[in-house]
Amino acid sequence: MPYEWTSPPHSTPQTMRLWPHNSLPARGMAAFVLSTFTLITIPALPLLGSPILWGILPFTLAAVWGIYWALQRNYKARQIIEELVLGEDMARLVRTNPRGDVQEWDCDLYWTQVNKYEDEGPVPHYVTLRGKGREVEIGSFLSEEERIALYDDLQRALKR
Repeated sequence: MPYEWTSPPHSTPQTMRLWPHNSLPARGMAAFVLSTFTLITIPALPLLGSPILWGILPFTLAAVWGIYWALQRNYKARQIIEELVLGEDMARLVRTNPRGDVQEWDCDLYWTQVNKYEDEGPVPHYVTLRGKGREVEIGSFLSEEERIALYDDLQRALKR
């Protein structure tokens, strides 16, 4: 599950960290790009020594570079960390975006509400925290099942 409570359940403050699931680590990406390059160049082996190879080679390299660029861009876009801290009397959510900018929200714990929108949000089972006149999303990058579990965990944590 790409979120975890980093402090014991009955301690104060309780801290939860959330992050997007990353199914392809850096080593896996390197292996994928290398195997893609190898598989693309296999049909070009009979063309060694032929001028046709020089016509095909730029397109082959452009295809491999395009795959590498797309994977790198996807990896960087998923560098999101959200941290929710539930203290004795305050709730605080800090989100660090991929470009490094930080968004913060805090509220008195008594007035903090967790809401789940089944179909009305940008994603199914959209989870938000409401308080202090604002409503902020939490875990929108999680899968549908993970957002349902997150909502249940937050309901239990806020009832204490």
